[in-house]
Amino acid sequence: MFQYRLADNIALLHTELENKTYLHGGYRAFNISDPKPRNIHKASVRDRLLHHAIHRVLAPFFDRTFIADSYSCRVGKGTHKAIARFHAFAWKASKNNTRTLWVLKCDIKKFFASVDQDILLAILAKRIPDGNILWLLERVVRSFKSTAPGKGLPLGNLTSQLLVNIYMNEFDQFVKRELKARYYVRYADDFVFMNQDKKALLQLLPTIREFLSQRLFLSLHPNKVSIQTLASGVDFLGWVHFPDHRVLRTATKQRMFRTISEKNGKPETVESYLGLLRHGNARKLERKILSTHGFI
Repeated sequence: MFQYRLADNIALLHTELENKTYLHGGYRAFNISDPKPRNIHKASVRDRLLHHAIHRVLAPFFDRTFIADSYSCRVGKGTHKAIARFHAFAWKASKNNTRTLWVLKCDIKKFFASVDQDILLAILAKRIPDGNILWLLERVVRSFKSTAPGKGLPLGNLTSQLLVNIYMNEFDQFVKRELKARYYVRYADDFVFMNQDKKALLQLLPTIREFLSQRLFLSLHPNKVSIQTLASGVDFLGWVHFPDHRVLRTATKQRMFRTISEKNGKPETVESYLGLLRHGNARKLERKILSTHGFI
């Protein structure tokens, strides 16, 4: 319907922005399993068009302020680059796998739903001098009212992917400048620290909790904080990592076989998962998939 009168609708949107009468519309909510249940909020076509315009302008500007080892929703980054960095850091920190390496792994509880909108807008105001842009960003941020008042960003907006990176950049900068952590990798709300000294990692935890709680109003997930040796296997971004190899997480493996069966072994589905498996040590899994579905 928006496209049917595309020129008129875009002209109207432009006028509302220029006159500052623009109001962000509501959201259509639905649930997905990806693999865990997630509540997605989808904006209207009109608002999504604006989200893309905002992202196109602001993403390159803010990307220059991010640390190199933040990998979520950034051009040239992603999970595969994060995993490669994890292994590069592990190799260095363990002195070429000749020392025991401890890994502190953390996850933020209800990440998107917990973002404080006032804090986010204050962070944006420190970086953006243009009042018109700040006015527009406040309209987008305040449009989400599905959690507690003044809390949360919609998991579904393109702008949310950028805004949570801007939000967590405060933590990234603290980690690098104040904690002086050398071996640190973050992907969205999952992050790891590496050290040969387990005690040093244990001492980091209270400081991390305090910063997240007091500065960003975030908390660590109580069941997803762990300190373990790399030799015992560290679960990070869908893979269990060891000093010289990585294997697919059991839950990911089960989901993969279930999806392939549900799709009746369609070649495109199989090839998609084979592409995933080539990023780890999974030749037995590759052969099992190919033989089970008649490709060999």
